[in-house]
Amino acid sequence: MIKMIKGGVTAAKGFCAASTAAGIKYQNRQDMAMLYSEVPCAVAGTFTTNLVKAAPVKWDQKIVYESKKAQAVVINAGIANACTGEEGMRYCRQTAEKVSELLPVPEDQVLVASTGVIGMQLPMERICAGIEAMVPALSGETESGHAAAQAIMTTDTHEKEIAVEVMLGGVPVTIGGMCKGSGMIHPNMCTMLSFVTTDAAIAQPLLLEALQADVCDTYNMISVDGDTSTNDTCLLLANGMAENPVISEKNEDYDRFCEALRTVNEYLAKQMAGDGEGATALFEVKVIGAETKEQAKIISKSVITSNLTKAAIYGHDANWGRILCAMGYSGAQFDPEKVDLFFESAAGKMQIIKDGVALDYSEEEATKILSEPEVTAVADIKMGTAEATAWGCDLTYDYVKINADYRS
Repeated sequence: MIKMIKGGVTAAKGFCAASTAAGIKYQNRQDMAMLYSEVPCAVAGTFTTNLVKAAPVKWDQKIVYESKKAQAVVINAGIANACTGEEGMRYCRQTAEKVSELLPVPEDQVLVASTGVIGMQLPMERICAGIEAMVPALSGETESGHAAAQAIMTTDTHEKEIAVEVMLGGVPVTIGGMCKGSGMIHPNMCTMLSFVTTDAAIAQPLLLEALQADVCDTYNMISVDGDTSTNDTCLLLANGMAENPVISEKNEDYDRFCEALRTVNEYLAKQMAGDGEGATALFEVKVIGAETKEQAKIISKSVITSNLTKAAIYGHDANWGRILCAMGYSGAQFDPEKVDLFFESAAGKMQIIKDGVALDYSEEEATKILSEPEVTAVADIKMGTAEATAWGCDLTYDYVKINADYRS
């Protein structure tokens, strides 16, 4: 059984967090955060598939795949440290060196993450001053994790964090997480950053396998605007301080761990999709009755990335033709004349089309259903038993306003 508990990244034993206002780009707000574990952690990570990768992505990939251990993470908001050449990589190293000066952590166990404007160089004197301010402030208190979740935001309208508890080998184990993401969100492992901490004892290869498998059904199933960022990063650190029997094989405890990890990552993914820049609604698309899961994924993702469909959701308009159209150009094969489509929300559920043809439904009732802050479209393609869910948001005037002056 998975139990929701209070907190985020500091909920797991041995993890601390801190944040500070370093003045990197934003004024009068916290814009740097730090995570630290009392002991070294097994580390896993997934990263952007964009060929243009930010310096922190390259730095973290080396640690995940070569060091395989980490103990600290330094995050800044405002400047992405992307397209910054050798200087950007040097800044990653300088960040790690500064942490290593102040904490008993080797440089190759310091992860870095950045989010913000592409092409600008980091003001390293402010980064280093920020680290100096955060190290003595590191705390395992819930509020410290909460403040860190706020500090990593860019155009996000609110912080995003979660913590759960699960029994592994008769021992309570905690998984906590925080993320940021609002625009440039179209992960294929946005500017999406996610940090997950756990006190579970688990072998690093299994930790990496669990995360890589899970992002396919969580972060990779969301989209705000179809733009895959240069900085997408999801990091998972496990310090073993719960002292559960070490998970070294795919057994019942591994399955329970993966289920709890899914709860954390799906929650964070949906939080990002619902907080898309300018969004007023979380738009969920479920494709059921598919022949394969991959087919269902392709179709559901196509619908949530359709700008015309997203605009219709903003207008609370049951324009089902746009959904069928997006399904049709997805590249997945299905019979349009067998599709049933439903809309549902807290206001109710109604069938819109049956076997590809519109039913005699109430436009007024449909508008009422589509006016809720969370709206779901369910498409049954009647080919099998596989299914998949994708999450997006509506497309509003404010999305253009936010991105027209993002560098200002």
